[in-house]
Amino acid sequence: MSSRNAVAEMAGDRAGAAGRDPAGAVVVPAQLLLGVAYPFLAHLAGTRGGAWPALALADLVVLLLAGPLLRRRWWALGLLAVLLAALAWGMGTPWLDLLLLAPPVLFTGWLAWFFARSLLPGRTPLVERIVTALYAQSGWTLPAGLPDYARRLTAAWALLLGFLAVANTLLALCAVPGGVLHSLGRTPWIAVPHSAWSWFANLLNYGLVAGFMVGEFQYRKRRFPQRPYRNGAEFARRMAALGPAFWRGLLR
Repeated sequence: MSSRNAVAEMAGDRAGAAGRDPAGAVVVPAQLLLGVAYPFLAHLAGTRGGAWPALALADLVVLLLAGPLLRRRWWALGLLAVLLAALAWGMGTPWLDLLLLAPPVLFTGWLAWFFARSLLPGRTPLVERIVTALYAQSGWTLPAGLPDYARRLTAAWALLLGFLAVANTLLALCAVPGGVLHSLGRTPWIAVPHSAWSWFANLLNYGLVAGFMVGEFQYRKRRFPQRPYRNGAEFARRMAALGPAFWRGLLR
């Protein structure tokens, strides 16, 4: 089967799946929009207070429940109502500020573990699995040296994300006011302004990740000039074309 026919077949499979599950076609775009909005809402919550913490957490709740909500699952609608009522009740209390400390730690920590566990014996490094699938999708063979490079890149991602998780944890402990230690009545060994925590955890984190991603992509274009994509837009399109089954398989 040619690579063009394989891509056409995958596109047909996705179109058929969308026809069987209309909500499935909008779940990912909806989650993407909510995910992009969350850091900015969380930063406004960390710097302005007021109703922003409740709005940021509401965005996160809808993001996590987007799939079942769009498929009209009654349990998801009930859970959403309960959680939104709890957020409305907690508005203006320090509890919502404390909850906002957790997502940057949990998200970067989970991603660091996700990359690191793929380096364990008996597993294939995460980046190697992705590039192997991308090249196979186009009927290309992997260039010499690319598997080793992919393993090193997987380790680099694990280290970067692990560093961010540790930094987010320390800043969450030391933020004043509203940090963990301050909320427990303890004096942090180094007091960090709450706004500084917000700038780092809610915005700079993603800037560092995006900068590393763009820099690595530009280096990889020079290091491996023979590749099945011409630019970043085509790379993203081919990544999406791998399909939900592939991405679900990475979670195992």
